[in-house]
Amino acid sequence: MKTQKFQSVFDIIGPVMIGPSSSHTAGAVRIGKVVYSIFGEIPDEVTFHLYNSFAKTYQGHGTDKALVAGIMGMDTDNPDIKNSLEIAHQRGIRIYWDILKDSNAPHPNTVKITVNKDDKNMSITGVSIGGGNIQVTELNGFSVSLSMNTPTLIIVHQDIPGMIARVTDILSEYEINIAQMNVTRESAGEKAIMIIEVDTRDCQDAVKKIEKISHLHNVNFFD
Repeated sequence: MKTQKFQSVFDIIGPVMIGPSSSHTAGAVRIGKVVYSIFGEIPDEVTFHLYNSFAKTYQGHGTDKALVAGIMGMDTDNPDIKNSLEIAHQRGIRIYWDILKDSNAPHPNTVKITVNKDDKNMSITGVSIGGGNIQVTELNGFSVSLSMNTPTLIIVHQDIPGMIARVTDILSEYEINIAQMNVTRESAGEKAIMIIEVDTRDCQDAVKKIEKISHLHNVNFFD
């Protein structure tokens, strides 16, 4: 019999959360908040493409409220999650649901989120794997593999020479080791995204210094 190893007690009991299910609620909030963090603002229009289990139970388990709460920047323990649909309506956010109950998505709790505001748009595919844990598998059409269970920096910046070196020099200055790094861009010279998993949660000072780099749109740190 194969046993499963857990890195911490939080892998078993899940995060502090509002809602009936860590997979359908806490995980969904976290996926939505990744979108909010990378996009950098609350979108005008969102389409949620829900697959399999998410598609079949999204209203009964509160997945719809959780996802909408996340794209507005709420955390998993925010009491306003239960009112997120009304709050989004009051803010004028247009929300669409694409329900795909029988698909070939590799995981039953899968959602692809596309967001738009003015001439900005972005897409992310995320999977809620249980206990509030998530994986990000696609970003703007690029295949990625992010667990978001390790300390992670998400940096949105202009695609100009030297940006990666500036960020990694600061991390080196603060003796922060990089475990994994993904870089993608819209096109040459346009917006780019740097996703860096690190070995320490003590990154606050480094993040403050990274924020001062020119041609940088936003920095978010998930610990």
